[in-house]
Amino acid sequence: MIRTQVVQVPGPTVPFEAIEVRPARPGDEEPVRRFLAGLSLRTQTLRFFTGVSRPSRTLLRALLAVDGNRDALLAVPTGTGEVVGHAMSYAREGGADVEVAIVVADEWQGMGCGARLMDALLGRAAARGARTAAMDVMGENRRVLAMIRRRWPGAAMRVCSGTVEVVVRIPAAPDLNDLANGGPRVG
Repeated sequence: MIRTQVVQVPGPTVPFEAIEVRPARPGDEEPVRRFLAGLSLRTQTLRFFTGVSRPSRTLLRALLAVDGNRDALLAVPTGTGEVVGHAMSYAREGGADVEVAIVVADEWQGMGCGARLMDALLGRAAARGARTAAMDVMGENRRVLAMIRRRWPGAAMRVCSGTVEVVVRIPAAPDLNDLANGGPRVG
């Protein structure tokens, strides 16, 4: 590409506030397939460490699995049924309590969609008892590494073969009794 060429990326057509973060459910396979196929090769590679322009049924089932060890959330513009973000976690043996991964559609990146997915995912993990989360980030993914440093300045980071292995502490889940009574009591 010549330096003077500009690539136009269409912006979101709905306001950010109209994004619903919800658990994955039966019937989400086709919207998630379209979402993954619509990601740029760079975004696919930063998330999956390879391109996934034709996601397999096996990959789709793994991304949408929700059970006692796995969780999956989607960011969906209200009323559209289209997916603009995906987050997942699974319980780990040893080390951190859960492994997490998030990907956001190119046109929604940098707008807080990933942060909303992460907050919801970690909140759900904390409610199940998780206290630490791990993620593998490609070393070239400067945007995500900067976000991690801002949100979790005490995160443990270790470079290994071009990736950064990150472990963060998850804030304790609020006590459900406190929520029912208007929030935690101080003092």
